[in-house]
Amino acid sequence: MQAVKQTHVRYLILLMLFVVTTINYADRATIAIAGSSLQKSLGIDAVTLGFIFSAFGWAYVAGQIPGGWLLDRFGSKKVYALSIFTWSLFTVMQGFVGDFGLSTAVVALFMLRFLVGLAEAPSFPGNARIVAAWFPTAERGTASAIFNSAQYFATVLFAPLMGWIVFSFGWQHVFMIMGGIGIVFSLVWLKVIHSPRQHPMINQAELEHIASNGGMVDMDDKPQGKREGPKWDYVRQLLTNRMMLGVYLGQYCINGITYFFLTWFPVYLVQERGMTILKAGFIASLPAICGFIGGVLGGIISDWLLRRGHSLTFARKAPIIGGLLLSTTIVACNYVDIEWMVVGFMALAFFGKGVGALGWAVVSDTSPKQIAGLSGGLFNMFGNIASITTPIVIGYIISTTGSFKWALVFVGANALVAVLSYLVIVGQIKRVELTDPPSKGSRKPVDQLSPAKI
Repeated sequence: MQAVKQTHVRYLILLMLFVVTTINYADRATIAIAGSSLQKSLGIDAVTLGFIFSAFGWAYVAGQIPGGWLLDRFGSKKVYALSIFTWSLFTVMQGFVGDFGLSTAVVALFMLRFLVGLAEAPSFPGNARIVAAWFPTAERGTASAIFNSAQYFATVLFAPLMGWIVFSFGWQHVFMIMGGIGIVFSLVWLKVIHSPRQHPMINQAELEHIASNGGMVDMDDKPQGKREGPKWDYVRQLLTNRMMLGVYLGQYCINGITYFFLTWFPVYLVQERGMTILKAGFIASLPAICGFIGGVLGGIISDWLLRRGHSLTFARKAPIIGGLLLSTTIVACNYVDIEWMVVGFMALAFFGKGVGALGWAVVSDTSPKQIAGLSGGLFNMFGNIASITTPIVIGYIISTTGSFKWALVFVGANALVAVLSYLVIVGQIKRVELTDPPSKGSRKPVDQLSPAKI
C-alpha cells in the first residue's frame, strides 16, 4: 500500500506569519520614515521625537503579559486577528494629527503610538505559539527565523515606498496607506489561520509528522474552561529560572540594536550624513536586505547543526554569538566618511544581528506547553523594554553631544552584552519544567526537562 503524501499546510501558515510580521514592522517604522519631515512640520526637538518614538514601546511592553494570557485563553486565531485590525486602525489615525495645534498634535501622536504598541502586544507571542503548534523541533529554528526576518523585509519592501510617499505626498499619507493594508489583511487572517487539527487543508500524514516530532498540535484545541490554571505561579517560576533570565537579557540587548534601526537610523542618514529623505528611504533598505538574509541564514544554520547531531544548546547558541559579535562593526561607522563605507558597515552589522536573532526559536524550544503564550509574552516584555529605553537614550546622547557617534557605541555595546549573556548566564537550552503550587506538602512536575534554577 502506497504511503499517503504529506500536505504542506504548515508552509502556508508560515507565509501568513511572514506577511503579518512584515506589516507589523512596517507600521512600527512609519514614524521613523516620516520622522524628519514630521519633526519639521510640527516643530519638535530631538528629545521630544525620542519620546514619541518610545511611546510604542511603553504600551507594547505593558501589554505582553495580558496579550500572552489572552492567547492562552482564547487561542491565536481570534486574538491575533483583533490585534491586526486595531493596530492598523490606530496607524491610519496617526495621519490626521497634523490637523491639530502643536501641543495637541504631539500628545495625540504619542497616544496613538501608545495604542499601536498595545494592540501589537500579542503579535510575537502569537507567532511563537503558532510555530510551536505547526512545526517539528528540527524545523522550528528556520520557521522562527523566517517570521522574525520579516522585520528586515518590511524595511526592504516598504522603506523606499514610504520614503517616496513622504517625499511626493507628505508624511500623513504613509500612516493612512500602511494602516489600510493591515485592515484588509486582518480579514484574510481569519480565513486562512486555524489550529493544526482544525485546518481544512491539512491531511493526517502531515498532522502526524508534526505531532510525532515535537509539534504541540493540541495547543489551541483544549476546551475553553481548561485553558486556565495557576499561571501566575508559573510566571514566578520562569522569573527564577537562570536560563530564561539570560535569554531575557540577551533579547533586551538584541532589540536595542533593532530599535536603533527602526527609529533613529533614517534620521541618522538625513541629519548626520546629509541625505535627502527620499535617498535615506532607499539607503535604509540596503542594511535591511542584509539583515533579512542573515535572519533566514541564522535559522537555517541552527537547524542544520541540529540535524548534524549537535545539541540544541550548541545549535542555537553558535549563530547567536557569532552573529552578534559581527554586529559590533556598527561602531566602525564613526571612523569613515565615505558614504558607501558607512552603508557597508551598517549592512554588515545588520547582517550579523539577523544571524543572531534566534530568540524566538529559543522561546519555542523552552516555553512550557501550559503557558506558551504567557512565556512568549514575558520574553517579549523584557526584550521590548529596549523599545522604550533605546530611542530615549539615543535622543539624549544626540542632544548632549550634537552627533550620533556615542549613539553608535551604545548600540555596539548592546551586542556585546547579549553575547556575554548567552555565554555566561543561559547555560543549557531545554524546555522548562513547571511544578504545580504546593498541595499537601508536595510539588508535582507537570512538564519535562528542567534547566537549573537560580
